[in-house]
Formats: sequence, structure tokens, C-alpha cells
Amino acid sequence: MSIQGAGRVWRRLDVTVRDLPLGILFLVVSVLPGLRGHGTEVGDLPTRPFDALAVLTLALECLPLAVRRRWPAVCLALVTCGFALDQLRGYHSAAGTALPIVLISAGSHLEHRRRATVVLLTVAYVPLAIALSQLGSGGETPTEFVTFYLVLALAWGAGAWLRATRLAEAERRERVAAETRTAERAQLARELHDVVTHHVTAMVVQAEAARYLTAAPERLEQSLTAVSDTGRRAITDLRHLLDLLNPDYGPGPGHGHGTGTGTGTGAMEAKEPRTPAVGRVLTLVEQTRRAGQPVDFTEQGTPPASTGSADLVAYRVVQEALTNALKYAHGSRTSVQVRHGEREITVEVSTDGTGSPSAAAVGSGRGLAGLRERIGVLGGDFHAGSGMDGGFTVRARIPAGGTS
Repeated sequence: MSIQGAGRVWRRLDVTVRDLPLGILFLVVSVLPGLRGHGTEVGDLPTRPFDALAVLTLALECLPLAVRRRWPAVCLALVTCGFALDQLRGYHSAAGTALPIVLISAGSHLEHRRRATVVLLTVAYVPLAIALSQLGSGGETPTEFVTFYLVLALAWGAGAWLRATRLAEAERRERVAAETRTAERAQLARELHDVVTHHVTAMVVQAEAARYLTAAPERLEQSLTAVSDTGRRAITDLRHLLDLLNPDYGPGPGHGHGTGTGTGTGAMEAKEPRTPAVGRVLTLVEQTRRAGQPVDFTEQGTPPASTGSADLVAYRVVQEALTNALKYAHGSRTSVQVRHGEREITVEVSTDGTGSPSAAAVGSGRGLAGLRERIGVLGGDFHAGSGMDGGFTVRARIPAGGTS
């Protein structure tokens, strides 16, 4: 087994099992002949040889380390009792050094009654210090007892600092996760707005035009076909968004045939890229033309090999601008220009303002605001406003190679 594999197996073990070796190590070290009587010494008592009671003392000081993270209060109480017995009996074992470790662990992992625990330990230390002073030879001064108490307090403080650091990191991760979820929801809302608004607007305009074509069956059939094609494309784009939410989502075998939208739909969806590219702008233009909007399309330059999310943002700019042209200037001459540079994509969509509002001319301005925000994140420029001739122009400069 590799070292990494062994590490994963070790991390999957219960925390008590992982902490037990530390307690066993302290116990083994404490019984080594060369270290007997050379451990922590408080109170200047003469060193006593190990006896039967020493076994209980060492067990109290060492074995509770196995539960120092699972039950920190229990571990602290047992080790403290063992340490007091160690000092009062004069064993002075190496196991006494486990007390600062337990204090660090308790300060880090104890969740409840932390202040009460500190007060109780402080109060318990006073009679221990008095007893050790009376039993000792008088070589230990009150200052030395206070110094040892400060060492123990420092160990607790180190554990409390570790706990505060861990909680701060957990709060930071939770805050980052919340901000990420908020950003993802905002991104999804923008994508839904762009997709739904554009396709539904086109369908409304096409359906309105179909009402006046009852005397021309061929043109009526063309208009209804355009409505159907727009609806299918809306379903396709919505499924792309669902793929972003759930990678396991996707049309199964024969999915496109079961909707009644015509054969070949599933194959079309499988071949289409999930992220719209600038090359699909022509599809938007054709769809807008079928809705009765005269559109001139010009594309200059060659797209770079890697554009990041710039091509998607450029696509959304054209989509939003054409949607607004359909809604607020239906029938106006509209121009779409896309220029590919080495490091940026420039998009300009303008209408001459001679058209009239359509039945779908209801909006909140959220689409343009969302585009301005997305392009700002990429470090680009965005402008949308009316001209002197009453027309409306949308311009965007989108740096290539960034992520949004």
C-alpha cells in the first residue's frame, strides 16, 4: 500500500483509535527505567519508587489521551487527577508532561462550559499547591507555584487560540460558499433571463404576425413553423442550463421524439455545444429575421483559439440587443457587427428607431444591467443608449481569455 493510501485509511479511522497511540507512547516512556523519577516535579517532594498505586497513576495520566478530542472534559478530569496523584505521591513520572498536552487539546476541542472549566481547574490548583508545599521540604516558593500555573494557563490559551482560528476558518469557508452560491444564482438568473426573454419575445412577435396571415396559408404556415422552431431552440437552451445545474441531466434515447416537436430534435441537441459561441450569432440573426425584423449582419476577423467566456458574453450581448429591438422597435432596420481582435471581441448592435413597440414590449432593464456587470467583471466596456436620430445602440468591448 502506498503512503497516500495508508494516509487515507488512517484518516478514516475513528478519532479515538488515532489518539490512542499517543497515550500508549506516554505510558511506555514513563515506565522506562532510565526515565523513572525524571519527569515533572512540583512541590519539591522526595522521589518515590514506583509501586502498585503508580500503575493506576500512570494509567490515569496516559490512557485518557485516547479520548482527548472525543470527550475533552473527561480526558482533562482524569489526567488532572492522575497528575495530582503523581505529584502528591512523589513519583515524578514522565507521564506528567501529558497535562499541558491535554490542556491544549481541551482548550481547542471543549465546546461547553469553558469558563466554568477554567475556574474549576484554578480552584483545584490552590489546595494542590498548598498540599505540595506542606508535604515538601520547603524548597518550592509561592512564585514557583504561580509560574507553573501560568505555564498551564499558557497551554490552555494555546488551545483556545487554535479553536478560535479553526472557527474563523470555518466561518470564512461558509461565507465564501454563501457568496459563491449567490453568484451562481445571479449567473443562472441572468442566463435564464437572456434565454427566456429572447425566445419568448420572438415567439410572441411571430404569433402576433400569424394572426394577420389567415388569408395567406403559405405565409401562415411559415410563421407557425418559425414559432415552433423558436420554441424548440428555447427548450434546447434551457436544457443546456439544466446541464450546468446537474451534469447528470440530459436527454435520454428518443427524448426528442417524445415531445412531439418533430424528429431529429434529440440529435440536434446532442450535436449543439453547451456554450453558445459567436459563430451561432448568425442563428440569432436568422431567428430575428423570421420574426419580421430586418437585420444586417457583419462579422470581421478570425476568433482566437482561446476566448475564455468572451464568446458567450458576446453572444448574450447580441441576443439581448436583438430581443430589445423586437420588443421596442419592431420593424426597424437593425445592424449587428462583430469584430474579432487578437485580445478582444467588439460587438455593436444598432436600430434606426423607425419601428414600433410590439406586444412583448414589457421589460425591467435587468438584461442590460446584467450585461454591464458581466462585461465589467471581464474588464471590458459596455454602452447602451439612444442616438440623436431616435435609434438605439449597444456597444461592447469584451477582452478575450477571461472567465466570468
